[in-house]
Amino acid sequence: MTHPTPLHAEPPLILRHGWRWAPAWVLAFVALWPAPGIAEAVLVLGALAALVYLALVRFRGGTRLLSGPAWALTSVLFLAYWLPQLLSSFDAMDRGRALRESAVDLRYLPFLWLAASAVANDRGRRITFGGLAILVSVWTADALLQVAFGTSPLFWVLDQAKLLLSGHGMCTAEESAALDRLSGVLGPCNLKLGLVLASLAPFALFAAARRFGVLGWSLMAAAVGVVVLLAGARAAWVTYALVLMFSGWRLLGWKRLLGVFAFGALALVLLGIGSPQFRERIERTTQALAADESGVDVALSGRAQIWQAAVCMVREHPINGVGARNFREEFAACDPAPEATPAWGSGPALHAHQIILEVLSETGVIGLLLWLAGAALAVRAWRYATPSARDRARPAMLALAVTVFPFNTHLAFYSTFWGGLTLLLAALYAGSLLASDDD
Repeated sequence: MTHPTPLHAEPPLILRHGWRWAPAWVLAFVALWPAPGIAEAVLVLGALAALVYLALVRFRGGTRLLSGPAWALTSVLFLAYWLPQLLSSFDAMDRGRALRESAVDLRYLPFLWLAASAVANDRGRRITFGGLAILVSVWTADALLQVAFGTSPLFWVLDQAKLLLSGHGMCTAEESAALDRLSGVLGPCNLKLGLVLASLAPFALFAAARRFGVLGWSLMAAAVGVVVLLAGARAAWVTYALVLMFSGWRLLGWKRLLGVFAFGALALVLLGIGSPQFRERIERTTQALAADESGVDVALSGRAQIWQAAVCMVREHPINGVGARNFREEFAACDPAPEATPAWGSGPALHAHQIILEVLSETGVIGLLLWLAGAALAVRAWRYATPSARDRARPAMLALAVTVFPFNTHLAFYSTFWGGLTLLLAALYAGSLLASDDD
């Protein structure tokens, strides 16, 4: 005997529970950054899982996963990143490769929907933001152990596992021997620890302040600060200073915050005395005060030469640039000093090392306008959000803002690693600010 279908049937189990697995997937992606190939596989599988999920529910009930504005902002921020890449491909030096790369980068969109949904409710935000805070804390503690004992325990475990599985370690002997700064869990062949921790620091600092107050924020700020300084990337120093400024003034007030920066200045002096590599980077930075152009270029590790080449590319390809990730192919034609050995060694520069120049040189004026449109919409969403929405999105907002802060040097935003990090932060910002549980 058949039973009639009720008029108001229960929604499918997968829809009733939503993407409850989304926070774990996002945290797995971040936790596996020390193994880039595996992290990329997790991203692709997450994107496919999101698409399969949406296909099973026939794209219905989307507001159970994300609010309408969150769907829109997440998608628009992705398009502000991806459309410049696509439009720059049509007259790139290797058009076929550029178009394939643009097609492959479509994988980010469903993963960003997944990441935004991970923080679209209170439970998801607690797991995702709390998990990111734990990862930052663990990576910081691991780096401090490397300071004390000379080896990162986490990287040692990863290296031994890779050695057992493939017969060779995570990095070559030459890369390990040339190590001149703190590398932590990312290892000597991926010297991005300072930049990663500086960008993710807001999650740890806000969590420490919420749980332990001023003392917790201060201890976390000091621990992460030491690692960021010893990791050696001066761009990370600027990023972390911004994080301390904007996370600390609400908690401490300006007077006590000035005391934090005074403590940081003292730490700089002590580290300069105790670390020859750190002292060398400080001395190189002070050469920017030299009146001649060569002193500035040395202080910037050759970036002045790279930036001149980027300006040349903008002048030669103003509309849609030379193509995303084509900077290295065009560098020789625009190198202002082809006869001299560059400060970074042999070979062409790989990217512009500055977000505005990267976008302009690789994607042109069209690309810059699209990026600015995405930024304007992100700012507008913040401006019109409720105070409670701003409070819950503050860690993601600050992490995204300091990562794309234009008055700094940067990694390549169209690279797999840094592009993935930036887009993830954009999705966490959109999903938490415009959460489906908003009053």
